[in-house]
Amino acid sequence: MGKTLVVGAGGVSHAAVHKMAMNSDIFTEITLASRTKSKCDAIAAAVKDRVGVDIKTAELDAYKVADTVALIKETGAELLVNLALPYQDLVLMDACLEAGCHYLDTANYEPEDVAKFEYHWQWAYQDRFKEAGLTAILGSGFDPGVTSVFAKWLKKHKLDTIRQIDVLDANGGSNDQEFATNFNPEINLREVLAEVRHWENGAWQHSPAMTTKVEYDFPAIGPKNMYQMYHEELESLITHFPEIERARFWMTFGDAYIMHAKVLENVGMTRIDPVMHDGQEIIPIQFLKTLLPDPGDLGAETKGKACIGDIATGQAKDGSGEKTYYIYNICDHEECYAEVGSQAVSYTTGVPAMIGAAQVLKGNWKEPGVWNMEQLDPDNFMDMLNEHGLPWQVHELAGPVNF
Repeated sequence: MGKTLVVGAGGVSHAAVHKMAMNSDIFTEITLASRTKSKCDAIAAAVKDRVGVDIKTAELDAYKVADTVALIKETGAELLVNLALPYQDLVLMDACLEAGCHYLDTANYEPEDVAKFEYHWQWAYQDRFKEAGLTAILGSGFDPGVTSVFAKWLKKHKLDTIRQIDVLDANGGSNDQEFATNFNPEINLREVLAEVRHWENGAWQHSPAMTTKVEYDFPAIGPKNMYQMYHEELESLITHFPEIERARFWMTFGDAYIMHAKVLENVGMTRIDPVMHDGQEIIPIQFLKTLLPDPGDLGAETKGKACIGDIATGQAKDGSGEKTYYIYNICDHEECYAEVGSQAVSYTTGVPAMIGAAQVLKGNWKEPGVWNMEQLDPDNFMDMLNEHGLPWQVHELAGPVNF
């Protein structure tokens, strides 16, 4: 149905491009571009070996708008799928506007020099994309992404309103590493160590990172400690569902991860500002990233399951009063690796990126403007989750969460 340019060649791209190639009736021609072309070539070779589809590759510095515009025009891409670093969101949106190309990403923009996760930079593009007749889809990963579509599906089919919502992300996987992040180490640590915010009673409530812990018994995983964090879908959910009184995000971490993260923070290795080392300026967290395992290389040794979803409480559509639903997906690391050569964290971001891109190319999500996932019709996206490796289930709970 359309030619697609994918920017970025990490673990998420590995999964997304494999799944795009498995749906060649939708993704008629795929070009994968990155600053390091050899990474693109390796993914293309894996796709050819596993799926039998040829992927074009290109070298691209995504910070250079003119270079991206030239590549969009050269490839004839109808859609650019941004799977690069979130620092590059705005320059890639600029390139799409100049080249006349639709846009989709998996994470909101943040400045490189401050860990500030807010949508206002991208929301400011609304009029420009509308006037250009182009569509920009923000946050088509799992969280954000699927968790936002889950919320919209509940509002469409189960609940007239959502009074409170908790997003729960549990990774029950394990590997042989002493310390490893399950996605880009730089982005992961910036996110995990940021100040916690949650929405309650009309205002943001603040608390220090890693201080609010709750044990929860996750389906297919069992009891895990989860920690309250800030995550970008909280901002978009309370904006587009203004009736929400409380919105929180939780993610599971083992004791070893927490210990390592705190030590690294305490000794300054997670700093994002430049420091001088032997007469050379370095950014500590970027140096640390080079020392830590590449999450894209951990698929073969990662075992266990991930469970991600929403628990939402609100007024039932059938008039029966307030109800609470838990809607979630369970994903197996080994099954993901067997299918596409990725662990579940890359898979659960890469597959929704493919499905969101398919919605654009199929014409389901083609309204000009800049949109978050909960603003869009959820039904075909939800159907494709079931068809393409991320089946979901929904259960009514006895009542609201008690944590």
